[in-house]
Formats: sequence, structure tokens, C-alpha cells
Amino acid sequence: MKLNAITVAPELLEAVSEGSYHAPHDVLGPHSDGENVTVRVIRQLADAVSIVTADGEFSAVHEANGVWVAVIPGADVPDYRVSATYGDEPQISDDGYRFLPTIGSMDEHLFREGRHERLWEMLGAHTREYTTELGTVHGTSFSVWAPNARAVRVVGDFNGWNGVGASMRALGSTGVWELFIPGAQAGARYKFEIRYQDGSWHQKADPMARRTEVPPSTASIITESDFEWDDAKWMKSRAETDPHSGPVSIYEVHLGSWRTGLSYREIAEQLIEHVKHLGFTHVEFMPVAEHPFGPSWGYQVTSYYAPTSRFGSPDDFRYLIDELHKAGIGVIMDWVPAHFPKDSWALARFDGTPLYEDPNPLRGEQPDWGTYVFNFGRNEVRNFLVANALYWLEEFHIDGIRVDAVASMLYLDYSREAGKWQPNIYGGRENLEAISFIQEANATAYRIQPGIMMIAEESTSWGGVTGLTENGGLGYGLKWNMGWMNDTLRYLQENPINRRWHHGELTFSLVYAFSEQFLLPISHDEVVHGKGSLYSKMPGDHWQKLAGVRLLFGYQWSHPGKQLLFMGQEFAQIDEWSDGHGLDWWLTDNPAHDGVMQCVKALNDVYKEHPALWSDDFKNSGFEWIDVSDGDHNVLSYLRKSADGSEVVAVICNFAGVPHNDYRVGLPRLGGWKEIFNSDAKEFGGSGVGNMGRVEANETAWNGRPYSAIMQLPPYGVVYLEPEEM
Repeated sequence: MKLNAITVAPELLEAVSEGSYHAPHDVLGPHSDGENVTVRVIRQLADAVSIVTADGEFSAVHEANGVWVAVIPGADVPDYRVSATYGDEPQISDDGYRFLPTIGSMDEHLFREGRHERLWEMLGAHTREYTTELGTVHGTSFSVWAPNARAVRVVGDFNGWNGVGASMRALGSTGVWELFIPGAQAGARYKFEIRYQDGSWHQKADPMARRTEVPPSTASIITESDFEWDDAKWMKSRAETDPHSGPVSIYEVHLGSWRTGLSYREIAEQLIEHVKHLGFTHVEFMPVAEHPFGPSWGYQVTSYYAPTSRFGSPDDFRYLIDELHKAGIGVIMDWVPAHFPKDSWALARFDGTPLYEDPNPLRGEQPDWGTYVFNFGRNEVRNFLVANALYWLEEFHIDGIRVDAVASMLYLDYSREAGKWQPNIYGGRENLEAISFIQEANATAYRIQPGIMMIAEESTSWGGVTGLTENGGLGYGLKWNMGWMNDTLRYLQENPINRRWHHGELTFSLVYAFSEQFLLPISHDEVVHGKGSLYSKMPGDHWQKLAGVRLLFGYQWSHPGKQLLFMGQEFAQIDEWSDGHGLDWWLTDNPAHDGVMQCVKALNDVYKEHPALWSDDFKNSGFEWIDVSDGDHNVLSYLRKSADGSEVVAVICNFAGVPHNDYRVGLPRLGGWKEIFNSDAKEFGGSGVGNMGRVEANETAWNGRPYSAIMQLPPYGVVYLEPEEM
């Protein structure tokens, strides 16, 4: 008896056969009419097709344009495989259209509300395994958000980059498309082929891809991790510790040019040895998320969930972080949620409309960088970004996130001329949606991953950057102190004879030092694009330039706030940084440059050993001027005090090019004071002017204090003192 198949309208069958129907599962795969099961599959160019079950093999009939149909007796859908013959060779494969959606209704609801905190587990490409009657099925489920697309197909190595037989289904009103493809395995390249409303097709990289091809190739790669973390001790301690109240000394690294040609695993061995020797507490990686254009340094991201493949696989990056943690070194990474590039194969106009970007042209483009600005007011876009921060913190054990270009998010008129920006609903220049996003990202990160740091690169006087979100603050843990950096470097570029006229530039930072929780950055931005290296900024001859660099570091490490130094400056690289070649490591063979590096090591050691230098960074109780007004001698002197009051360190900075002999300094205690650091020490390449290791405070009142000591201040030098008895 002939069994009748469930009929499909010819025009619908044609759309399905072209892979352009939004609900292909309604036609393809198994469908029961209560008596028999109709199975339709697409097998283009096949000579014969049959459906194989445990009970037998059922021949299929070609209907139209590569669509084959077979009928299996019985009301229940059996486990089956598809046998397609091309020439003389039959090929057995599974049918992706027989599988239920891999995304649940709760996932859809949370995403629609912008609250899916593990979005990377919902969207993207995920290998899966199903045990069935006919054997285990291995494949990959694909899902992508493209609400304005007419159709979406998956193309890749597993289907010859022909997506006709891999059209995805739209899941309700979420705008999410989904398909399970048997046989698609880890390591295969893929893209989404999206049909815009005008009928045109466009291949796009997966916004949620967790691995990519090496640029300039642009395909996404199916990936799975088998990495076994070995940093449980670090992660347990992290969750129980507040890093903001501890010592933070950061070494900023551009992975591609620290030493060229190294993989993540090779970098691990060499970088850890260097950072550990110098005593930094953290490394900060300039953006590691995938970016197509190397000279962008990673600040124009196209794959927010994929570590750049330039240096290896995601598990190789995990290895680097794991090894850093085992060495006692924290990891911070730069994150760029402010904007993204216009590359047509990536996020830009993803489904043919401004999807990830703000649709308002007065808000949706960043004129400075030729990029698009995220639509912070859209739930799904905000979810994409908040979950991305959580992804790096959870999946890669990142300890801190430094957020780039925060000011560009906060202000609607950022880098925009009058008439080319649109006020908010209250008539102001504040980007209310971006502020809400920032607060949500910070609050969520601190809630889910206690012990991490969220750090803002924010260059304006916006109030409450590190304020609590419940009090209207942005919720960051630290803010880059750009004012301190600009004023200090401008002052140091003056010849010493002129510095007395610029003394206020040096002291001004203490007017606002405790208005936020600050980090003091000497970053990559200060040593590139014609700005020169720290060495080249300093006036004078070779010796004076090196002394000036040591002076800066001694001052920086004692100033309220955490520390950050860009790679190469620790040994006073002469040339400004270029991403195109590695650092000039040969300079470390020069005793004078090696001396600067030993100075940094000594500073980090002293810094970590003395809570007075870090435990009360954010309150004026941790700082006290000794003498703020001695501009005639180019001298600053002050006290740093520990939060518990048990320790004090006196800091005396001589920014003059000559020593000051028998210089009297007021001190809070009588008796001996030990010299614990001197930037002019001979082992650092200095002239050796100092105090033979100690000074004696007597009862001579000075600087408004009852005690004082006579000191020898080195030229371009910083001296730290601590009481011999506490």
C-alpha cells in the first residue's frame, strides 16, 4: 500500500529548497500525521536518497530542487539516518532537522529582558553529543541573534560553504535563529549567511564566536575547551580579598610586541620570569579580543568573545593566565565596549539594520575613530556586553577589566561639534543609557566575581566614577588619574631651572587625589605617536635623562593611588614604542639602563613591604604634606601612612638638577630614620648621594613639626625614610 506524504505548497517547498525560509523545520525533518511520518531532507545532486531506521530502509522521492521526501509507517518518529548516493557511493549522515531546539524558553526570556548572565552558553556554536538508538550523534548547535533578517543559514567546512541545506529556524519573537548540524566538529570554520530585507545574502562572522581564524582571515571556528585549571588556590584567595585595599603595581603589556613571534605559551615562560623578577603584582594586557587590524592594538574589536588567534588557541590563553596565577601575578585585560569597527563581515549592520549600533546617526557613530557606537539602550545589546565582561572573568579567570574610552560613552557630545549631537530626554549631554549600562556591568561583575577589579580609563571630571551604583556612582573600583599623569609629565619635561614656575602643576593632584579611587597610569598612550619614550621626555644629557626616569618612578610609587607602567619603560627604552617591532631588550645589557630596571624592582619590593604606601590610598588620612611650598628648591616632601596607623614613610623628592646638601626636613618622630629607598643609589646608575643609610631627627622644630633631620638630597632623586623604631 502506498503511503501518502504530508503535502507542502510548491512555493513553500521552493523557499525551503533555497534555504530562504524562516521556519525550515516546519517542512524539513520528521512530521507525523498520526498514522505515518513524513521525512523531508535536502540532498542536492544526490542520485538516490533513503531513510534508514532500525526497522528498515525507506526510499525517498525527489520532489524539487534537491528536496527528497520519504514516508515511514507508524505514528511515532523513529531514530533514523539519511543515506544519500552520489554515483556509486552511499553516504550515511544524520538529519539536523529532527532535533529539538537547543535553546530553552527561559534562555529566550532572559535574553529578551537583557538579563542572561551566561549568554555565551546560549548563543554561538556549541559542540553537542546525543545518544540515540542508532548510535551516538556528534555535532554542533548554532544560534545567532538577527531579528531583522529574512533568513539565516550556516556555512562552513562541514557543508562545503553551501548553506542551502543548513537554513536556521527563527525562535519565536526573540530574533534568535537556531540549528543543530550533525557532523560539524571542533576546529571547523563557519560563518552565518544572512538574508537582508532586500533579499541580498551576506556572510557574517559569529558575534559570539569563541575562536577565530588568524587575521586577516575572518571566519569563526567551532571550539571546545579541555583545559584543566590549576589556580584553585589563587581563585579562592581572590574571592576572599579586596584588591583595591592592597598593593597594586601593574605592568602593561602589548602581547604582539613585548617580544615578537611568541605564542601564548612561549610568552608565559618569558613574561612571568620578567614580571616576577621586577615584583609587579599584576600584568595588564592591551585588548586580547580578536581584532582584524594589528596596528589598532586591539581597540577595534570584531569578536568580543574570542582571544586573538595570533598567538594560539583559547586554551593557550588560559594556560598563560593559569601560569601567571600560579606565579602569584594577577591579570587585567583591556575591554572596549564603547565602539566597534565598521567591517562589513562583523557586527556592523549585522542583519542589514543598525542592530548592535545605535540607529540614531547623531549617536551611532564615533567620528574620532570612524567606528560605530553600541546601542546601550537596547536590552539584547546591553546583555551582549555585560555578559562579555562576565565571560572573561569566569571562563578565563581574568582578575580585572580596564574599560577603555569611558568618557566617549558618558557624553553625547563627545568629539562632536555643535549641532551634530542630540541631547538626552532632559536636555543634557549625558548618555543616560550608557550610564545605566556601565552601572549594570560593574555591579554585576562585582556581585558574581568578588575580588575582581573594574577600572575606568575616564579622562574628564565626571563625578562618582568610583562611587557606589546605589548612590548614583558608576561603580568602578579604580579610575585612571589622567590629570596626575598629564601634569607630572608636563612638569618633568621642563628644564630644572624653570620648574620653580611650574611647582603648582606638581602639587595640584593632591587637591583632588581622594575624590576618586585612583590609579596612576604611565601607559602606552604616553610613549607613542610622536610623544617619545619617558627617557626622551626628560631634559638633559644621558645620565640626567635616566635619573629623571628613576625620579618619576620614585615619585609615582609614593603618590596616593595604585601604579601602572607600560612595558619598556622599566629599563628606560630610548625610542618610543612601536607595535611593529619588539622592545629594545639589548639596552638591558647596558649597566645604566639595567640600573633603571633594578630601581623598579627595588621600588616594587619596598612598595609591597610597606602598607603605608598602599593601604590608605583613597583617603586623606593616608597622606600628609611635610612641605608643599619649596618650589625654589624644586622639592616636595610628604608622609604616607598606613590605614591602621602603625606605619609611616617620609618621602622627599628633589626635582632639581643639583643636590641639596644639609637640607632640613620636618619629621613626626624623634630619633633615627632609616633610608629604605634612594633613586640615586649607585646600583641604579645614580651618583650615590645619600645619607649613609639613616638620618637622625632631633628636637629642632621645622615645617611646623617639633622634630627635624638634616639630609643630603640627591639630584633628580627621591628618598624614602621610615622610623627605626615604630
